[in-house]
Amino acid sequence: MAAFDGGRLSTDGGVLLLREVAEGSGMLRRFARCFVDHRNPELIEHTVEELVSQRILAQACGYEDLEDHDVLRDDALLAMASGKRDATGEGRRRKRDRGHALAGKSTLNRLELTPTNAT
Repeated sequence: MAAFDGGRLSTDGGVLLLREVAEGSGMLRRFARCFVDHRNPELIEHTVEELVSQRILAQACGYEDLEDHDVLRDDALLAMASGKRDATGEGRRRKRDRGHALAGKSTLNRLELTPTNAT
Protein backbone atom coordinates (compact mmCIF):
# COMPACT_ATOMS: atom_id res chain seq x y z
CA MET A 1 0.00 0.00 0.00
CA ALA A 2 1.33 3.44 -0.90
CA ALA A 3 1.19 6.45 1.39
CA PHE A 4 1.15 9.93 -0.05
CA ASP A 5 1.53 11.90 3.18
CA GLY A 6 5.17 12.80 2.46
CA GLY A 7 6.46 11.17 5.62
CA ARG A 8 9.09 13.15 7.50
CA LEU A 9 10.12 16.17 5.46
CA SER A 10 12.32 19.17 6.00
CA THR A 11 12.58 22.30 3.90
CA ASP A 12 15.74 23.42 5.68
CA GLY A 13 18.53 21.29 4.20
CA GLY A 14 20.91 24.20 4.76
CA VAL A 15 20.77 23.50 8.51
CA LEU A 16 23.31 20.72 8.00
CA LEU A 17 25.75 23.17 6.44
CA LEU A 18 25.16 25.59 9.31
CA ARG A 19 25.89 22.76 11.76
CA GLU A 20 29.20 21.99 10.04
CA VAL A 21 30.26 25.63 10.30
CA ALA A 22 29.20 25.77 13.95
CA GLU A 23 31.03 22.51 14.72
CA GLY A 24 34.20 23.76 13.08
CA SER A 25 34.17 26.94 15.13
CA GLY A 26 33.01 25.30 18.36
CA MET A 27 30.50 28.13 18.74
CA LEU A 28 27.50 26.07 19.90
CA ARG A 29 29.57 24.03 22.35
CA ARG A 30 31.09 27.18 23.88
CA PHE A 31 27.72 28.91 24.08
CA ALA A 32 26.14 25.87 25.79
CA ARG A 33 28.80 26.08 28.51
CA CYS A 34 27.37 29.50 29.47
CA PHE A 35 24.33 27.73 30.97
CA VAL A 36 24.20 26.05 34.36
CA ASP A 37 22.09 22.90 34.17
CA HIS A 38 20.01 22.62 37.34
CA ARG A 39 17.97 19.67 36.10
CA ASN A 40 17.91 16.19 37.63
CA PRO A 41 20.43 14.22 35.50
CA GLU A 42 18.27 11.09 35.66
CA LEU A 43 15.41 12.86 33.88
CA ILE A 44 17.37 14.62 31.12
CA GLU A 45 16.60 13.65 27.53
CA HIS A 46 18.00 16.77 25.85
CA THR A 47 21.44 18.01 26.81
CA VAL A 48 22.02 21.74 27.16
CA GLU A 49 24.18 21.62 24.03
CA GLU A 50 21.35 19.94 22.08
CA LEU A 51 18.84 22.54 23.32
CA VAL A 52 21.12 25.46 22.50
CA SER A 53 21.89 23.94 19.09
CA GLN A 54 18.21 23.42 18.34
CA ARG A 55 17.31 26.99 19.26
CA ILE A 56 20.19 28.73 17.49
CA LEU A 57 20.07 26.63 14.32
CA ALA A 58 16.30 27.14 14.07
CA GLN A 59 16.77 30.90 14.46
CA ALA A 60 19.40 30.85 11.72
CA CYS A 61 16.82 29.14 9.48
CA GLY A 62 14.32 31.92 10.16
CA TYR A 63 12.31 30.36 13.00
CA GLU A 64 12.49 33.13 15.58
CA ASP A 65 9.53 32.21 17.76
CA LEU A 66 9.46 29.45 20.34
CA GLU A 67 5.99 28.59 19.04
CA ASP A 68 7.65 27.18 15.91
CA HIS A 69 9.38 24.47 17.93
CA ASP A 70 6.21 22.49 18.58
CA VAL A 71 6.30 21.65 14.87
CA LEU A 72 10.09 21.75 14.45
CA ARG A 73 10.53 19.11 17.16
CA ASP A 74 9.57 16.56 14.50
CA ASP A 75 12.12 17.77 11.93
CA ALA A 76 14.67 14.97 11.52
CA LEU A 77 17.26 17.20 9.80
CA LEU A 78 17.14 19.75 12.60
CA ALA A 79 17.39 16.87 15.07
CA MET A 80 20.51 15.55 13.35
CA ALA A 81 22.00 19.03 13.17
CA SER A 82 21.26 19.54 16.87
CA GLY A 83 23.23 16.44 17.76
CA LYS A 84 20.40 14.00 18.42
CA ARG A 85 21.31 10.35 17.81
CA ASP A 86 17.64 9.37 17.45
CA ALA A 87 16.52 11.75 14.71
CA THR A 88 12.93 10.48 14.77
CA GLY A 89 12.45 10.41 18.53
CA GLU A 90 11.15 6.84 18.51
CA GLY A 91 13.40 5.93 21.45
CA ARG A 92 12.10 8.60 23.85
CA ARG A 93 11.29 7.43 27.39
CA ARG A 94 7.77 8.74 27.72
CA LYS A 95 5.18 7.40 25.34
CA ARG A 96 3.71 10.87 24.69
CA ASP A 97 7.14 12.14 23.55
CA ARG A 98 7.86 9.31 21.11
CA GLY A 99 8.07 10.53 17.56
CA HIS A 100 9.33 13.94 18.71
CA ALA A 101 13.12 13.98 18.59
CA LEU A 102 13.55 17.57 19.75
CA ALA A 103 12.37 19.72 22.62
CA GLY A 104 9.12 21.62 22.47
CA LYS A 105 8.60 25.30 23.16
CA SER A 106 8.12 24.85 26.92
CA THR A 107 11.44 23.09 27.42
CA LEU A 108 13.28 25.72 25.37
CA ASN A 109 11.51 28.48 27.26
CA ARG A 110 12.72 27.04 30.59
CA LEU A 111 16.27 26.99 29.21
CA GLU A 112 16.04 30.63 28.15
CA LEU A 113 14.68 31.65 31.54
CA THR A 114 17.29 29.71 33.54
CA PRO A 115 18.50 31.94 36.35
CA THR A 116 22.17 32.71 36.47
CA ASN A 117 24.17 32.18 39.63
CA ALA A 118 25.12 35.60 40.87
CA THR A 119 28.06 35.13 43.22
